[in-house]
This record gives sequence, C-alpha cells and structure tokens, in this order.
Amino acid sequence: MAFKGVNDGVYLEIYGSDMDKIKEELKTKLAKSSGFFQGVNFLGVSGEDLSPEEMLEIHLILKYRYDFDIDLGDDLLDRLYMIYKSKRELESSVVKNSKEGMTKFLYGTLRSGQIVEYNGNIVVVGDVNPGAFLKATGNIIILGTLKGVAHAGFNGDNEAIVAAYNLIPNQLRIADIIVRAPDGDISEYKLPEVARVYDGEIIIEPYLPNK
Repeated sequence: MAFKGVNDGVYLEIYGSDMDKIKEELKTKLAKSSGFFQGVNFLGVSGEDLSPEEMLEIHLILKYRYDFDIDLGDDLLDRLYMIYKSKRELESSVVKNSKEGMTKFLYGTLRSGQIVEYNGNIVVVGDVNPGAFLKATGNIIILGTLKGVAHAGFNGDNEAIVAAYNLIPNQLRIADIIVRAPDGDISEYKLPEVARVYDGEIIIEPYLPNK
C-alpha cells in the first residue's frame, strides 16, 4: 500500500485483497508516521481488489481508530454503514454479477460532462450530478444521490442493478431497457434504493434494514 498525494490532498492506494495483511501493514505504516497526516485533506481509499464491505471497513478504521479527517463527510460514512450493514442482498448481488471481482471505485462528486465507462461494476462514493454519465457491464452502486444517467449491464446483462441512497436520475438504463424520470424524479422512497429488471421493465424498490 502507499499514500499518494494529488492536488486536492492524499489518498491511500491498496494492493492485494488479504485484509489481515492490509490491516497489519496499515498499523505499521501509521505507527511510523504518527502525526504526519494531521491536518491533511484525506480523499479516501482506492483498491480494485477489495469488496465494498472491505473498502468500508478500511475507511471506518482510518476515521475512528486513527482519527483521519476523511473528505467524504460524516453523513456519507453513515450512509456507507447503513447501506452495507442492512443490505446484504445488495452486496451479494454485486459480488455475484462481478466479473472476477472487477469493480471501479470513484470518490467525490461526478459533475456534468463527466463520462465513466467500465467493464465490470462501478461504485461511486459520492453524488452523480445531472449531465454525468456512468456506463458499466455490471452493477452501478451510488453511495449518494444519482441525478445523472446510469447504464448498467450495457452488454445486455438484464440481471445487473443500479442502486443508490437516493435515485433521481435523468435517465436509467439496464441492458437495453430505458426509463426516464418524470419531472426529474423517479422514486418516491426516502431510503436506499435498487433498480432492477422485472418482467421486462425497470422497477425501483426500497431496501429496508434487516431485523
């Protein structure tokens, strides 16, 4: 693993998928650089070999064990915790439909004009603004609000899903099925939501916490 600096701050790049080794290496690395990251704008974690649950765990460890000031917002971390703790079926669906675990993680807000296409799943830790476009052969998961365009399963996979904390897209596509938002709104729910294909149409359902 390596901490990498960019114009806006610092992010952590993680290689491999052995969580025990990752956490031990993180502990060692931070012990050697105690105090170095105080006041640094920390942007998040990148690691294509990690599952969404593992990404969440590392973010929470950094924030609550090592006092990192993570540039995602406390409310967004709460959303992460809520979605991944209470939506086991959603997690299983992401893993099931993943092509050899290929998942691209994006951090921050996607703005108008930004286009992201990926052969696998896309997970956005942030919001997708109107005019932004996501296209994936697998699932699209938004840990925030989707207001742009999302096209999951664009290679014809009608078992792909689109999920978000708040689904109000300009347009939603799964495989070759398209639904547009009337008056800029599709969903009536105020909970994390998932869009999937059922009987040839796209339906949107809330995900309620497991008891």
